Formats: sequence, C-alpha cells, structure tokens
Amino acid sequence: MILVERSAHVAAPMEVVWDVVQRAEQLPAWLAGVRAAEVLSGEGFGRRQLVQAGRGSAHEAEVIAYQEPTLIGWRERAKGAGARAEARTEIYVQLTEDEEEGGTVVRLIVVRWPAGPVKAALLRLGLRRVGADLEDSLARLTDLAAVG
Repeated sequence: MILVERSAHVAAPMEVVWDVVQRAEQLPAWLAGVRAAEVLSGEGFGRRQLVQAGRGSAHEAEVIAYQEPTLIGWRERAKGAGARAEARTEIYVQLTEDEEEGGTVVRLIVVRWPAGPVKAALLRLGLRRVGADLEDSLARLTDLAAVG
C-alpha cells in the first residue's frame, strides 16, 4: 500500500466546497489527471462512476465513503484490456471547517495498492509527482470554490 496526502485552506464555506467535490461531473475541473467523469448509477454511498484519465485510461469507481458535508471517497479499478483486478486506488476528500481563519481545510488522500512488486517500485519512484498532482488539485479546487 502506498499513501500520499496533502491539505490546504480554501477560503470558501464548507458547503460550497462540498458541492464541488461531491459531484462527479466536477472532477475534471479540479482533480489533476481527470479528463472526464460521469455517474453510471446511484448517488451518495454506492454511487458508481466512470473516470477517464488524461492518459486515456478509464476507471470504474464506486463511492465507498460518504458523510455529507465532510467526507467522500471512491475506489477505482482499472478497466479494459490488460487491466489487473488486484490493482486499485482509493481517493478521499475530507473537509473540516477552519474555525480560526474561516473557510475550509481540504485534505486529499490517495491510497494505492499496486499490482505486484514491480508496479509498487515504479509507484514509489513517482511519489513526488503524485504529491505535486495533489497540490495542483488543491489549488484548482481553491480557485473553483472561490468562484462559488
């Protein structure tokens, strides 16, 4: 298992940030590496969605954590030819009211279970990039939530 997390202050009320992060169709606007996303079925906990990465891969995802307005998490599994069933990624977005500064503290967490030791080694080499992607996502989310 490989875990990467980043957090940032967003100068917007938690409800505004929640409205952005819990909608699948908003993912491309703020989550780095996502080209498109659509809901396949359901809403809230158990919702199924299709997430297309910028590199052309598609992942079917299921919402596995949903506590309005503070937590959403989904599990992605690679889809298509050559996809390895044992490889998976979980992404969590945790929101907390910032009582001191106002606004919201957003914590992004990515947990990956690579398909084997070679993939694990490659993922560890790319941890800096994953962290940079999370920081970029937080900056984009900050801009998007500020617009409201």
